[in-house]
Amino acid sequence: MARRGSGVRVSNPSPLLYTARGAGVVLLLLLTSVVVLGILVSVRWTNQEWSKYLVQAAHRYVSLLTLVFLGLHIVTAVLDPFAHLQISDAVIPFTSAYRPIWLGLGVVAAELLVALVASSLLRARLPFRVWRMVHWLAYVSWPVALLHGVGTGTDTRTWWGMSLVVLCIVAVLIALGIRIAQHQNRSAL
Repeated sequence: MARRGSGVRVSNPSPLLYTARGAGVVLLLLLTSVVVLGILVSVRWTNQEWSKYLVQAAHRYVSLLTLVFLGLHIVTAVLDPFAHLQISDAVIPFTSAYRPIWLGLGVVAAELLVALVASSLLRARLPFRVWRMVHWLAYVSWPVALLHGVGTGTDTRTWWGMSLVVLCIVAVLIALGIRIAQHQNRSAL
């Protein structure tokens, strides 16, 4: 069976392949949501329907849901026989025989995300400056994860997959624009 636009031929693809792909797509949406919500939390964004506490809670819960889909994505990718991935390929960046650069970027993004979540869980025990410095990794992990998805994901070669990538980029850029504008407004005062 051939997948349109992917250039990859697979006969009898495993359900694990579809699960890994689906989890990857959902993961991109969740990770983008976490970044956007994190930026909105940092600028204390609110409106009539969304209080700052609701934005913070959404950021926290979407972050945890992101970890669930990250685990599902990694486990199904390792178990799927197509790429012949080893557990070490999911932990040590750039060592996989299958698409080593693109998978390596995914490993780096996953490890940065785990560091972010660990620092958040330990936030009460960490100095604020340390927590904040680790949290700046979000600005690195998101584009690295995006590159991983674009480079290794077969769905990003479809019109809807590329549209999703563009939508995620636009969402993060809008949130960054809000953050920059608010910073400039504070500096002008």
